[in-house]
Amino acid sequence: MPQSASQAIAAAAHEAAYPDGRAGRFLTAAAVTALCRELGIPPRQVEIEALGLGICPLRYARNLRAFSMAEQARLLASTAAMVGLGGLGGGLLECLARSGVGTIRAADGDVFEETNLNRQLLSDCASLGAPKAALAAARAAAVNPSVDFTAQARFLDAPGMAALLAGADVAVDALGGLTDRPALAAAARDRGIPLVTGAVAGYTVIVATVAPGAASPVELLAGGGGTAAEEVLGCPAPAVVAAASLMAAEVVRLLAGRAPALAGKALVADLEAMRFDTVTF
Repeated sequence: MPQSASQAIAAAAHEAAYPDGRAGRFLTAAAVTALCRELGIPPRQVEIEALGLGICPLRYARNLRAFSMAEQARLLASTAAMVGLGGLGGGLLECLARSGVGTIRAADGDVFEETNLNRQLLSDCASLGAPKAALAAARAAAVNPSVDFTAQARFLDAPGMAALLAGADVAVDALGGLTDRPALAAAARDRGIPLVTGAVAGYTVIVATVAPGAASPVELLAGGGGTAAEEVLGCPAPAVVAAASLMAAEVVRLLAGRAPALAGKALVADLEAMRFDTVTF
């Protein structure tokens, strides 16, 4: 970044206090937009450069302490590839965009239907019949314009999954059912990247991280007879949102450069009993 650009970013910052009272320098969303026009660079790059100067984009002020400035910059420079934009995918997108994951690539060929309204954050009565990919793109742009979000409005086969994961730092399994999960796990393995996966079965939530080449916990997601457990036991909103949040926490952890909390383990949460356990697989 030329010195003149660094000077422009520094000049646009203002001094204020963090929520805990620490002094800091911040960059508002309006300032980021103005700097994009002035410097001819994307907003994500403006924010990365600002963090390198010790200036916090104001939208991430309450991320800090949970993440360092260097980790926030790393998030902005990272890429997540996600398959599925329904119940899990909508919640994940909300968390990842607000956290500042810089590039999110996704795919889902489905449209919203009335049975989605009980749990899928991207759906509402006005969106019925609309492509999930289109609604996801609109939401991501509205939440955080610095995030480079692209979504394919199609169901991916194995080659399509491999292409989606090319260049990504982490794969995210936000699929429903069981059919396509093995292909996504294989694509992540072949790309040599971790896979964060999750599922819901009634009020039971399962979240796991699969290291490249490691076994997948897909058998934990079955409800008998090859049927996904969610089809047998349902998928109520509290469980779906909880699963998406737990998956997002692990994705953000990985993209910030930290070790996975669930490597080789699955977190199993029973929200009826409010009991949380981990099991190895």
